[in-house]
Amino acid sequence: MTTYIGRFAPSPSGPLHAGSLVAALGSWLDARARHGRWLLRIEDVDTPRTVQGAADRIMDQLRALGLRWDGDVMWQSWRGPAYQQAFDDLAARGLIYGCGCTRREIADSQLRGGEAGADGERPYPGTCRHGLAPGRRARAWRVRVPSGTESFQDRWLGPQQQDVAQAVGDFTLRRADGLWAYQLAVVVDDGAQGVTDVVRGADLLSSTARQRVLARLLGLPVPRVMHVPLIVDPDSGMKLSKQNGAAALDTTQPLQTLGRAWRDLGFEGFDAADVPAFLAEATARWARRFPLA
Repeated sequence: MTTYIGRFAPSPSGPLHAGSLVAALGSWLDARARHGRWLLRIEDVDTPRTVQGAADRIMDQLRALGLRWDGDVMWQSWRGPAYQQAFDDLAARGLIYGCGCTRREIADSQLRGGEAGADGERPYPGTCRHGLAPGRRARAWRVRVPSGTESFQDRWLGPQQQDVAQAVGDFTLRRADGLWAYQLAVVVDDGAQGVTDVVRGADLLSSTARQRVLARLLGLPVPRVMHVPLIVDPDSGMKLSKQNGAAALDTTQPLQTLGRAWRDLGFEGFDAADVPAFLAEATARWARRFPLA
């Protein structure tokens, strides 16, 4: 039987906040409930958004809350050769093409192309799919998305499906600034780490279908997924995020902080003497609610 391997993969653009703790706690509990491994990956592939010292702060916050990870931390900024190898494999099979469109051109063509999807995303219209226009050079590199509907079972949200070619179009694997795109990095890294289960926030649900498509194109296993609820700001109604100025977690009272995250996951609160006792009881309750098939 395959060993359960989960992961938490924060971006070091700031410290953890209440919303990111909900994802971290759900991921940790799911791994511990299955007697599996829980890995930590720092997703610093987007170097312009990386804040110096944020990764160390995140790790300190996790330790203070008793959420210990297994093995060494993986850093995406060290993973360039692996991303290049995956890119070259796709290119050798004719599955990559250069795109010369600017952001403004893409946005204008998307607006002319019809309505946005449920998450507000508009598909890339395939402007450069059959070759660059005369005088244009490749700015970014896109993968040729095959036609067909991608269906999967989300362990929290139930059955999901998306026609990636229609809803998203050919998505970027290498950006115009030369950086590797998140979608490529996360798929390659999940494959390299043997991740069997991904538990993360519902804001990333819209990325799941394209990541599954890309994993299969690369010959990688496709993890099970669970997308837990987002925490929203009561005043603005927007999800809590570093970009929206969400406050850093208070780890001086770890039991109370964990209890809030537990309730935000939709569970009834309970009393515990200390952090280890809380995590042990939460793990048992999680296992009863979310059995793996």
